[in-house]
Amino acid sequence: MAERTISHSSSQIILVFLLIFSIVLLFQASCSEAQSGFLPKQEVDALKEIASQLGKKDWNFSLNPCDGNSNWNTSRRIDMPQYNNSVICNCSFPGGVCHVTKIFLKGQNLQGVLPPSLAKLPYLNTIDLTRNYLSGTIPLEWASTQLEYLSVIVNRLSGPIPGYLGNLKTLVYMSLENNMFNGTVPAELGKLVNLENLILNANNLTGQLPKELNNLTKLTELRLSSNNFTGNLPDFSSWKNLTKLELQASGFQGPIPPSISVLKNLTELRISDLGGGASDFPLLRDMTSMQKLMLRSCNLVGKIPYYIINMMTLQTLDLSFNKLEGEVPNLEGLEGLQFMYLTRNSLSGTIPDWITGRDTQHQIDLSYNNFSESSEPSTCRETLNLFKSFTGGKTSELGKCLLQSFPCSKDYYSLHVNCGGKSTVIGNKVFEADEDSAGAAKFVPSKENWGTSSTGDFWDVTTSIANYTANNVSVLRVNDSDLYTTARLSPLSLTYYGRCLANGNYTVTLYFAEIILRDDQSFQSLGRRMFDVYVQDERKLKDFNIEKEAQGVDRVAKEEYTGVVVKDGILEIRFHYSGKGSTAVPTRGTYGPLISAISVVSEFNPPSKGKKKIFIAVGTVASTLLIVLSILGFAWRRWHSRQKISREEELRGLDLRTGLFTYRQIKAATDNFSATNKIGEGGFGAVYKGMLLDGTVIAVKQLSPKSKQGNREFVNEIGMISGLLHPNVVRLYGCCIEGDQLLLVYEYLENNNLARAVFGPQDLQLELDWSTRQKICIGIAKGLSFLHDESALKIVHRDIKTNNILLDEELNPKISDFGLAKLVEEENTHISTRVAGTIGYMAPEYALWGYLTYKADVYSFGIVALEIVAGKSNMSYRPSEDYVCLLDWALVLQQRGSLVELVDPRLGSNINEGEAIRMIKVALLCTNPSPALRPTMSAALGMLEGRISTQEFSSDPSVYNDGLNLQGLRDKYDELQFSSIEPQSFSTSSDTKESSAMTSSTDR
Repeated sequence: MAERTISHSSSQIILVFLLIFSIVLLFQASCSEAQSGFLPKQEVDALKEIASQLGKKDWNFSLNPCDGNSNWNTSRRIDMPQYNNSVICNCSFPGGVCHVTKIFLKGQNLQGVLPPSLAKLPYLNTIDLTRNYLSGTIPLEWASTQLEYLSVIVNRLSGPIPGYLGNLKTLVYMSLENNMFNGTVPAELGKLVNLENLILNANNLTGQLPKELNNLTKLTELRLSSNNFTGNLPDFSSWKNLTKLELQASGFQGPIPPSISVLKNLTELRISDLGGGASDFPLLRDMTSMQKLMLRSCNLVGKIPYYIINMMTLQTLDLSFNKLEGEVPNLEGLEGLQFMYLTRNSLSGTIPDWITGRDTQHQIDLSYNNFSESSEPSTCRETLNLFKSFTGGKTSELGKCLLQSFPCSKDYYSLHVNCGGKSTVIGNKVFEADEDSAGAAKFVPSKENWGTSSTGDFWDVTTSIANYTANNVSVLRVNDSDLYTTARLSPLSLTYYGRCLANGNYTVTLYFAEIILRDDQSFQSLGRRMFDVYVQDERKLKDFNIEKEAQGVDRVAKEEYTGVVVKDGILEIRFHYSGKGSTAVPTRGTYGPLISAISVVSEFNPPSKGKKKIFIAVGTVASTLLIVLSILGFAWRRWHSRQKISREEELRGLDLRTGLFTYRQIKAATDNFSATNKIGEGGFGAVYKGMLLDGTVIAVKQLSPKSKQGNREFVNEIGMISGLLHPNVVRLYGCCIEGDQLLLVYEYLENNNLARAVFGPQDLQLELDWSTRQKICIGIAKGLSFLHDESALKIVHRDIKTNNILLDEELNPKISDFGLAKLVEEENTHISTRVAGTIGYMAPEYALWGYLTYKADVYSFGIVALEIVAGKSNMSYRPSEDYVCLLDWALVLQQRGSLVELVDPRLGSNINEGEAIRMIKVALLCTNPSPALRPTMSAALGMLEGRISTQEFSSDPSVYNDGLNLQGLRDKYDELQFSSIEPQSFSTSSDTKESSAMTSSTDR
């Protein structure tokens, strides 16, 4: 009985506790509801109607729209940064009542109409429906709302802009950008006296602006670009509060009215592509707060006004495509001026030092002007575009940057470029890679025979180099899809130029595909891309629309032009943005020309390769004999005449084009072979520096008369190198044969040879950073690739080593010393020849068996590449007694997987580790003991430039274990040196004093 009483009492206590707990929960829930507030039923019903009219199906009405849950409020998504799904309430009203004040539904591809039920939200002041797929027009019901902010950017709204919008007198901000509104701007908009921002860009508006808009005196932003307005530009007198004015390709006619001078508060002015006649530069003197100034294609004449220097906050200046003359004013004080575009004017005088002295953060384009050629800077900056900037002289077309780096070595008859993409083969055509050819102000001499010039930055966004390349992420169901996976974009002008082309008629084919805009039912299909195309400066296409021409996106449109005339070896293809189309689809700042690929083919047959080779070979031998006979005859006549000729007369008679030199001429040029002019001593004689009266510096190689080997090399070098012209092969000017005097005259190279620069005496070494070493290695590869594959005379050098790589003033490499070179006929797979070369650089099959192919040079190149990256000599570097040489050590590091240890420690952290590892891997592939497994020089070049993967070739170091032992090879070298083979067959690496005919005496 007692137990039952206790149990009953306990049950009562538990029930009381549960009752209290429930009351607490109810109280907390009540407090929570009171805290978040509640939305009146009328507004909830209005939201349901709005959702239905918009086609929005994911609002969950079982949840309170005003409590901040993610169903009703998501400012953005990771996969869609422009996405916004927010309903914002004001819950400060008495009794915990909330009211909807703002709705943001951005980037959701809603496919309904603008909801009339919006008028049922009496407290709504903001509606933003940016980037959807809404159609129809703006409902009449909206005119009765209290909206302050209205944005319907990027939709399918059409018809005239409704005049009843003038009743929305509370409006402060209105943007109807990128829709299909047509007709004239209604005069009723003049009633919006509180309006501060009016944006009507990218519609189909016509006619003139109504005078009633002058009532909008509070305007701070007015944008009317990419429309079809008519008549002259409006009077700006009433809009004195404007800070931003944009009128790009609006359809208006110039000139710019004087009333623009009243807009003293402007920070951004963008006017472009005005019709009408020429006009003077507008008066902008008092606009000292200007940050971005564009007056592009406005038919401006006269000079650039000096008062621009007073715009101390100026960041962007675009005065391109006008008719401005005179010199560029001194704007050195504008430190924040990052972008300056003056392309395609008639500016003259010298290029100011303040421009050439600016760093790479400043993008400056001076292309297509008439500056003095003498003012062209000696060094070329990547972000200073000087393409066709000069008048008169030999560099007026392309400038020193291109002519010095890539002189034409031969005529070309075709050109194929995969714009923005990697190298690809289509049929029998190799479309070259174009992976670094665009920028805000960039002149790119990509190859010997082509390059690009680009100008302009994408406004309204922070740009990077990635903005200038388009990449397709969808599946392309077209033929030759590799050509259309990438494309080049330009916000203003992009020129592809071909050079070194044989003169004649060509067929130009341009490949287009719209790979950015879509054709689905989304806002990404609502863009309009329009641009112009010029070939040889003749406009071929105006307002070209790829999607329209190809009848859809991801489809191919080809434009072919026949009979394109090439004169002076130059062809220009230019893509130009004239301000039309959309700039906000799929994202802000996406617009401008889009080109996928270019093909240029001659309409005439190039000379037969076989005939050309025979002609050049015969011509080379004949010219050599002619030179020798001419010099002997000249010497005979000179001996009989016994005339005394002064030093000045001798030098004046020196003509580098003839290749004919007398001993007296060379004595005069070298100051009688003065010891102070001696710059090297080789196995076959001394090297001297000389100078002509016109300042031309030459290098003279004097071969010893006692050396029979020297005689053979003398004749061989004349025959080999006299017919070669390539930026990475040293140039031979001529020779002298008088009595027992044998002299070769070369171009003079200022920075001596690569061996001295990398691992010579400490006081003579150069500080070569990684990018310079990379440039040198690629330059050597280009030179060898030319000798093996591109030259009419196919040549095996046989003695590639760091001593025979010379460096000019800009540290560009040039292959020298062709005394041991061999001419190879294509039908011969190899040459059996007496061994000649340098220990440490000779390929095993050549050193041991005299088996000579192009792959012998490939092996030598591999050794040189290792020395460049390691900063050590192959033969003198032995980290321990277990290793024979640098190559031996590299193979061990490869097996350990630690190739980075090979990199020169002097480079420190300033190195591109990926490029360094790639260079080492290429070097090891080139030094494979089996010539069949070595890449060709063109393949090695492709790997160094990143166009070909090193994985395409086997690089297993174990092959060396079963192949040739390096120590045994070195012993074999020693054996050969003391055998019956003539010692002169080798020039050992111990000849550290040897310096080729072009080396410098400058100490560093």
